Amino acid sequence: MKIAFILFDKMTTLDFVGFYDAVSWLKILKVKEGVTWDLCANKEEITDDRGMTIKIKHVCPDLSGYDLLFIPGGMPARELRYDTEFVSWIKSGSAVQYKVSVCTGALLLGAAGFLHGKMATTNPSAYELLTPYCSEVVKARIVRDGDTLTGGGVSASIDLGLYFVESLTNADVAKKVQKMMDYPYYRTGNLTTVFMPNDKPI
Repeated sequence: MKIAFILFDKMTTLDFVGFYDAVSWLKILKVKEGVTWDLCANKEEITDDRGMTIKIKHVCPDLSGYDLLFIPGGMPARELRYDTEFVSWIKSGSAVQYKVSVCTGALLLGAAGFLHGKMATTNPSAYELLTPYCSEVVKARIVRDGDTLTGGGVSASIDLGLYFVESLTNADVAKKVQKMMDYPYYRTGNLTTVFMPNDKPI
């Protein structure tokens, strides 16, 4: 599995790192063959919303060769969805099997047309902004519609990462990763299409 992590200036790093940390254990624990990832952006260096700088080796690569496309959120996503050059680059991943976002990264999936006819979620502050891009905005922490997965705000990234690990492997592996991350809040065995709010906690 080859993963493209799409990063951009002023992104919220926890949106990215929670999923990244969980999913990278697939390679560390050698539970899935061929897991690799690239940090991708539209420039050689990006700075997150707290001032941390990240060097980028893969500048605007063709995304069609990846198996998973991941987009975090952050305030700039609200404007980036109107950036035709950036969105065109995201669209190069239209054939990618798994399309994943956390927080307002869903707006970028939506702008690329990847949420058309699908249920999705985002940061609660952006539910209305997401509405035009999908069939239904679900006020939930994790929403899965086929191979498209969207997470709610910020820390939902960790839950979404563990959910994805479990969906590719099994509950035992997810529990092992959860233990390695010392994260007690995820609950295995909830691999349903949609996690509804105020229902069973993750």
